[in-house]
Amino acid sequence: MPRAAQSGFMRHSLNGQACLLALAAVLMIAPDAVAQDARSLTKEMVGEWELSTAGRDKTCIVTLKSDSTPQGLKLEFDKGCSAALPFTKNIVAWSVKGLDIVRLQDAAGQSVIDVTEVESGIFEGLRQGEGVYLLQNLAAARALSKSADQLIGDWAMVRGSGKAICGLTLTNTETSPENFAVYLKPRCDPMVTTFAPTVWRIERGELLLRSAKGEIWRFEADDNAQWRRVPDSADPLLLMRQ
Repeated sequence: MPRAAQSGFMRHSLNGQACLLALAAVLMIAPDAVAQDARSLTKEMVGEWELSTAGRDKTCIVTLKSDSTPQGLKLEFDKGCSAALPFTKNIVAWSVKGLDIVRLQDAAGQSVIDVTEVESGIFEGLRQGEGVYLLQNLAAARALSKSADQLIGDWAMVRGSGKAICGLTLTNTETSPENFAVYLKPRCDPMVTTFAPTVWRIERGELLLRSAKGEIWRFEADDNAQWRRVPDSADPLLLMRQ
């Protein structure tokens, strides 16, 4: 073989060996990284959490522990959880799967519900035929409920132009868990009276108005005294403190 060809062959061989060594290094490191991430998430999850429906109309407190059992890691549900969320009766342990899945599982290790983090401290999971459930840090969930107290009182619904189209009162009269009565004042715009909201609540930092028919208007806070309807539009709708 000519010397130039031999040199090229050797360089090609060495490059191939380097690639294989790099790939082997990645494959060796990857399981360690996954295990480290799983250990980190497990440590973060130990503590008290609120498990609830998406609207938080049904809630349950669960304490995730670091103690191991044959079924997984220990957990403890507060009294009343099985009545509020019947599927919790089948949950006996919890674990972390992969990089970011928290699994609440039965005695056989099978998933009753898997949740993944969608916001800091808020995990979301789906049960087929039932809907979405949330698992969120208990202290944060209670702080969110407390913030609702600050919104009680009289508000005006105002167009972006500054024209007021309706007055309404957010009350602390609970119609169901985390849902409170709202009352419209006289002479509201037909768009609002047709919507006819009957309850309000705070959900994931948003203020929700809901009608008896189940229609929902969502508002995000612009500041302490103003909320803007989402999704936004060319003619925005605002809630302003009176």
